[in-house]
Amino acid sequence: MGNPKAFLTTPRIEAGYRPIHERIADFGEVEQTLNTSERKLQASRCMDCGVPFCHWACPLGNRPPEFQDALYKGKWLEAYRILAQTNDFPEFTGRICPALCEKSCVLNLSMNAPVTIREDEAAIIEAAFREGYVQPGHYPRNGMRIAVIGSGPAGLATANQLNRRGYEVVLFEKSEYIGGLLRFGIPNFKLHKPIIDRRLQVMREEGITFQTDTEIDLTHLPDGFDAYCICTGTPQARDLAIPGRDLKGIHFAMEMLAQQNRILAGQTFAEKERITAKGKHVLVIGGGDTGSDCIGTSKRQGALSVTQIEIMPKPPVGHNPATPWPQYPVILKTSSSHEEGCARRWSLSSKRFIGKNGQVCGVEVEEVKWTPAPDGGRPVMSPTGRKEVLKADLVLLAMGFLKPELPPLPENAFVAGDAATGASLVVKCIASGRNAAAQIDHYLSSKKQTN
Repeated sequence: MGNPKAFLTTPRIEAGYRPIHERIADFGEVEQTLNTSERKLQASRCMDCGVPFCHWACPLGNRPPEFQDALYKGKWLEAYRILAQTNDFPEFTGRICPALCEKSCVLNLSMNAPVTIREDEAAIIEAAFREGYVQPGHYPRNGMRIAVIGSGPAGLATANQLNRRGYEVVLFEKSEYIGGLLRFGIPNFKLHKPIIDRRLQVMREEGITFQTDTEIDLTHLPDGFDAYCICTGTPQARDLAIPGRDLKGIHFAMEMLAQQNRILAGQTFAEKERITAKGKHVLVIGGGDTGSDCIGTSKRQGALSVTQIEIMPKPPVGHNPATPWPQYPVILKTSSSHEEGCARRWSLSSKRFIGKNGQVCGVEVEEVKWTPAPDGGRPVMSPTGRKEVLKADLVLLAMGFLKPELPPLPENAFVAGDAATGASLVVKCIASGRNAAAQIDHYLSSKKQTN
C-alpha cells in the first residue's frame, strides 16, 4: 500500500463524459478518461482494507486492492496480470459494469466517495493493449472438443477458459457477428465495437473457432463434441399485451438497438424496415438500462422529444434506507443518456395504445400507487383512476426479458449466463461462463479417470 493516507487528502474524481452538444452528434464512446498521473492518484485512494468488501461484492472475485496498489506504483504490467487472473474481459466490464465493487467500497459506505475501481480497471486493460502486454497464448491440446452455443459474454468467457485448459473449442453464433448482447444490445456510445473485435482477434489466434450464421437446435446438438455449453441468453423480451399493440411504430427496444448497431457496422435497411426516432416523439416504456440506451439512441437519431416512463415509484436520491448495504442500493440513477435530455416519469401503468390510420400516436397511461405488502413481500400496486394520454409516434418497449425455457439436455450439456439465470449483468455472465468452464473440465476429467 503506497500511500495509506491518500483517501484523506485525495478526493474522488471521475473522468466524466464528453460535452453533450458534441456527443449526441455521433455514436462514439461518451466516457472520457483521466491522464496517467491523475489515474494513479485515484488508485492511491484504495485503503487496502483488512476485509475488502469490493472483492466480496465482485461476481468475478476481482482483487481491486492489489491491482490498485500496482497501478499507483506505476507497475502497469503487474496490475494487468492481477486483473487478468480473475477477469477475462476487463475492457467490457471496465466500460459497462454497474461496479458492484464500488457499492461495497468502504469509502462509499463511510463517505459516499468510493475508489474509482471501474475506471481504473478500464485504464489498466487499455494500457495493457496499448503497451503490448495482451499477447495470444498457446496451450497444449488434450484431444477433446467442446461446443459453446451463443457468443455473448457468458459464451465468450466459457470458450476462453476451456481453450486455456487445452480443449478445442468451437463457438456457434446464430447471428452474422460474434458478441451477442455486447454486439447488438449495447450501443456503440457505451461500448465501441472495435473493442470487441480486438479481443476476438486474440481469441482466434489462441485457437478458438468462431462459426457465425449458425442456428443450433438445442434438441439436436451437433455431433462430434465431448461436451456442450448453452449460452443463448434471454432472446425473448417481455411484451405489453394491451389494446392497440398491433399498431405500427411499437417495437421492442432490442429491435431498434440491434438495428442501429448493424447500421453502424455498415449494413443497410429498406426505408420500411428502418426503425428511427428522427422527427418523432418517442416514448420509452421501462426505466432500466435498456430504456436508457433507447433514450441515447433516439437523441442521436434526431428525436423531437423523448419520454421514459416506469411503473415502479421513483427511487430516492443518494441513499435508500429500504436497501441498506450489503443489498444493492435501489437509488435514482441518472445515466449519460438521461443527461442528454428526456422527460422521466414514475408510477405510470400503460393502459392502451392509441392510433391513427394504423400508426401509433399516443399511449393512455394511469397513475398507480404502491403500498407495502402486509407480509413484507412485493408491494401492492393500486390504480388511482388518474389517466392521461402521452403523445408518441414511436414506442419502445424496454421492460426486461423472460427467462428461457430450455429443452431437456444430455448429461454432458451445461448452461451458463442469462440462459441459466434469466437477464442479468455482463459481469455475472462472465463469472457464470468461467464457472461453467470449470464444471465442464471437472466433468470430463472425472469421466476420463473412470474410463
